Amino acid sequence: MIKMVVFDMAGTTVNENNVVYKTLQNAINEEGFSFTLNQVLDQGAGKEKLQAIKSVLRVFGNNENEQLAEKIFQNFKNKLVIAYDTIEILPQNNAVELFKVLKENGVYVVLNTGYDFQTANSLINKLGWVKGEHYDGLITASDVKQNRPQPDMILLAMDRFQISDPTEVVKVGDSTIDIEEGKNAGCKYNIGITTGAHTKAQLAMAHPDFILDDLLELLPVLEKLKQ
Repeated sequence: MIKMVVFDMAGTTVNENNVVYKTLQNAINEEGFSFTLNQVLDQGAGKEKLQAIKSVLRVFGNNENEQLAEKIFQNFKNKLVIAYDTIEILPQNNAVELFKVLKENGVYVVLNTGYDFQTANSLINKLGWVKGEHYDGLITASDVKQNRPQPDMILLAMDRFQISDPTEVVKVGDSTIDIEEGKNAGCKYNIGITTGAHTKAQLAMAHPDFILDDLLELLPVLEKLKQ
């Protein structure tokens, strides 16, 4: 029996038109680089954002300068505040509808993210989502010592809701690192969705149990577990 579904935020349950990664790309390229958005998504999607910057610089720039990464990260955070103040943030298609069905069936809805708490909470507030009504819990990169692909965020969510068996948990995300995180936690199903950072072909490289094109496609997957 599935007791909890852990959802990534941006690209999975939140539609923000890749503003985070576009902002990340801009902050990095201001330091003299010319990385494409696809390169930033390839190495940065789903990761804690300082880790994402370091990965992009290392893989595509052959640069492991820690001070430079910190400088870019601080600039990125300032830019993101401005971006979130000016753009429209929407729920991903059918996110609210799915949350309602899950909660009606006694399944906890938990959001987890590579954002820090302040950023994630500002997104949730902008969407008008209310804890206990739309979702049950929020776990962010700043809540744990180790971030994706390590399973710490999922394990913390399980602890908060007194779930000891990871096979009672499903993870859904739009990047390969989401799938890896769920596998490392031992989740029953680790599911990719094509609404965000990575394509179906990229998601398939992480060997998810399913790849969805719409959040409501999760419901028949969960129904199979009851049979």
